[in-house]
Amino acid sequence: MSLSTSLANALSGLTASSRAASVVSSNVSNALTGGYARRELHLSPQSLGGTGAGVRVDGITRSVNFAVLADRRLADADAGNAGLKTAFLSRTETLIGDPEDAGSLAARITAVEAALIQAASRPDSQTRLQSVVDAATALTDHLGVLTDDVQQARMDADAGIARQVETLNTSLARIDRLNAEILAQRSAGRDATALMDQRQLLVDRVAEIVPVREVPRDRDQIALFTTGGAILLEGNPAVIGFTPVGVITADMTIGSGALSGLTINGMPVPSTDDGVLGGGTLGAMLAIRDILAPGAQAQFDALARDLIERFETPAVDPTLAPGQPGLFTDAGAVLDPMLEEGLAGRIRLNALVDPASGGQLWHLRDGLGAATPGNVGDATLLNSLGAALSAGRVPSSGSFIGAARSASGLAADVLSGIASARQQAELRESYSVSRQEALTELQLADGVDTDAEMQNLLLVEQAFSANARVIQVIDDLIQQLIGL
Repeated sequence: MSLSTSLANALSGLTASSRAASVVSSNVSNALTGGYARRELHLSPQSLGGTGAGVRVDGITRSVNFAVLADRRLADADAGNAGLKTAFLSRTETLIGDPEDAGSLAARITAVEAALIQAASRPDSQTRLQSVVDAATALTDHLGVLTDDVQQARMDADAGIARQVETLNTSLARIDRLNAEILAQRSAGRDATALMDQRQLLVDRVAEIVPVREVPRDRDQIALFTTGGAILLEGNPAVIGFTPVGVITADMTIGSGALSGLTINGMPVPSTDDGVLGGGTLGAMLAIRDILAPGAQAQFDALARDLIERFETPAVDPTLAPGQPGLFTDAGAVLDPMLEEGLAGRIRLNALVDPASGGQLWHLRDGLGAATPGNVGDATLLNSLGAALSAGRVPSSGSFIGAARSASGLAADVLSGIASARQQAELRESYSVSRQEALTELQLADGVDTDAEMQNLLLVEQAFSANARVIQVIDDLIQQLIGL
């Protein structure tokens, strides 16, 4: 081997060592950087005319376990989906309240029953009659609070859908631009791994909103498909469409056209959690807006209807005229079964018995249809009102079991239904989060190990020193030859 060949070999070794040192430093400095994939330097022997000519740097690649990455992304979407549903159901359950709590829905119904019993024992007492009015007003107010919160949750979900659709469109457009930049860098023979890290972060962001599968294409390009079968990126990014509304009321649904659905490139797609864009946080918000919240509202409305119907019959109050509302009303009017949506937010105590609304307390004792006060010692109507509230009755609507229930028992059924759904959502969230954490740990195991990188750096240092020593010896030999 000639001295010039030996020098070329040593110089290629120095080049490879310097590149290796650069890779190690990049790995160590980005050990805590999100989306960073550990770099690996690839070397191969170089030959010239069949003779060894040192080492060739083939390139730098990202060390990524794509199977684990894909599963972790799906776990992220599932965990986010379950978390949002659990949060909504937990909040609704808390607002309904535990029956043992004084401010709960069931406790407020019990308070009305207790107030009627106490008033019946002293029908001449204005204070006890006022206690019935106060307890009944607190009950209707609580139903109104529940309705307001449920509709606010729907509005928040609608606004969240709009934000997530915007994030989707922005991220898909940026991924498409990064695809083009990576292609340009590769074509020019430059390193594009940093751009791939940025692209991975963006895909992770998309995967939290909609579960996606990343499909590799030629020349380090990628395509994105949802697990529901929608094409998000294949050559050109898809454009997701959605139009938010400002205010949502109980009667507004996606089926009636009052609420917007999703579109892909202008084409409507099923806007449900099990649709082509469901399964992530976007699907959870659609479920809250269109399924979970309306379902809870329907139960509240059914309870409100049951309360109104219990007192709208002359069997309870013989003084009621045909078409006259009973103790509870639909915003002051008689119940219209065809307008049940949002009834829990409209239920009111009959103004005839409420002094704050211009009514008289004696109507509770003598009848809503009575023209003048009657015998102050007559508790017949008060007993009848209390019996109507505690009597078993099959609710006219709602997804109940169909058994006869008292008003407080029906409130307990409402809470039980929400609590059961919350428990199921929590179980799913617990599983999803555990799976997400396990897959995240697996992915981190393939990340940067600083101890291993330091060991590699020692090997790089030794290789660099050895090649430098070879160059020094060759230089000494050349100097000796020149001095001959």
